[in-house]
Amino acid sequence: MLRPKIPTNPTATGLVPLPTITTAVEPQHTAPACACHHTPAAPAAVPAPVSNRPTVQLTPAGLITVVAGGTAVVLVVGTVLVSLLLAVAVTAASVAVCAIVLRSMLNDTRTRR
Repeated sequence: MLRPKIPTNPTATGLVPLPTITTAVEPQHTAPACACHHTPAAPAAVPAPVSNRPTVQLTPAGLITVVAGGTAVVLVVGTVLVSLLLAVAVTAASVAVCAIVLRSMLNDTRTRR
């Protein structure tokens, strides 16, 4: 019941076949050089590939919301960190006071003898 199920490999060879990519090579025809003095025609521009990823568009209200949210997160994290630092400082001060009181009590019992 608690043992993991390991899937079985349908082909036990361990070899992974690589996909084959076939591309058609189109021959490029070059025009013979002529004696006239004109500039050759520019090749057709290739259109930029269209991205399938969604684009993020922030409206002014959305931008204000993002900035306000980021500011709130920074203020909350800062408050938590400052309160933790204050708690550590108060604890250290109380331990120091306890150590001084204990030391004075122990020194007082030694000097009375």
